[in-house]
Amino acid sequence: MRKGKQTVLFDHGVYILSGAGVVGKKEGQGPLGKCFDVTLEDDLWGEDSFEKAERKMLQQALETAKLKAGMTNDDIDMIIGGDLLNQIISASFAAKDLKVPFLGVYGACSTMCESMLLAGCLIDGGFSNHILCAASSHFSSAERQYRYPLEYGSQRTPTAQWTVTGSGCSLLSNQKSNLSVVGGCFGKILDWGISDVNNMGSAMAPAAADTINTFLDDTATKPEDYDLILTGDLGKIGKQIFCELMKQKGKDVTKVANDCGCLIFSQHQDVHAGGSGCGCAASVFNCYIRPKMEQGELKNVLLAATGALMSTTSSFQGENIPGISYAVHIRSN
Repeated sequence: MRKGKQTVLFDHGVYILSGAGVVGKKEGQGPLGKCFDVTLEDDLWGEDSFEKAERKMLQQALETAKLKAGMTNDDIDMIIGGDLLNQIISASFAAKDLKVPFLGVYGACSTMCESMLLAGCLIDGGFSNHILCAASSHFSSAERQYRYPLEYGSQRTPTAQWTVTGSGCSLLSNQKSNLSVVGGCFGKILDWGISDVNNMGSAMAPAAADTINTFLDDTATKPEDYDLILTGDLGKIGKQIFCELMKQKGKDVTKVANDCGCLIFSQHQDVHAGGSGCGCAASVFNCYIRPKMEQGELKNVLLAATGALMSTTSSFQGENIPGISYAVHIRSN
């Protein structure tokens, strides 16, 4: 069912059967380190490039989520996923060995929620029964593509965020479980005039505020109706801007708002403004938030991953960094 122009509510039941997350060594040393299914010993993980290591992480997340649900490749109707690399090669290369229909999507760091929303629509519409939703990122591969190779030794600014080396996967289904995907909101692209590739939190925060405000208005709900409103990768600076923008819209979210990029690293890990990347929301939700919901610690969660829609070409040409956010409402039954 459609509510307004951007919000959808699922009528026939969409559920999360399982989830999995794989992270790098630095992420494993953070406050959520014990939550993840697999932690890499080093960022190459036995491969000869960071890109191949990222693909391997995503493959592991897909396999782990599938096995947790007791399913085989024959049970899976589709994989929906993406990553940060050119032509989303991590997702497509990871999916090829499963021999399952694949829908590659790109929402930058918002890809996990974009995948879940699309999967929910397909399942609710009766077009699929079981869909793996996945996303990944790798600090070293992302730095090489969007900024400078690590060998360059460039100075990181205080506003910079640390791209999470990680992957995550959720298995969505029409088969009942104790976690429901109630609906969500498809975001609009917003441009706030930010062009600094080391200040993505500021670029993405307006999109998060717009999407969440739209979802709350469309569903006639208030921030206090949710146990947690969790943004995906705004980091400390972006989270602060997001809360202020929501106040300007007449909605105080400070008591229920948090951000995956603030949760995954500690203040002692020298990540400056916090975490980001497709793997940030994907791993934190699947390995930290989802278990809390299954245990009844959280009942209603609004997860809104955010993406900075830039490329090396657009940055070199002096373009601003537009932002987008997709929100997914998840409820513990």
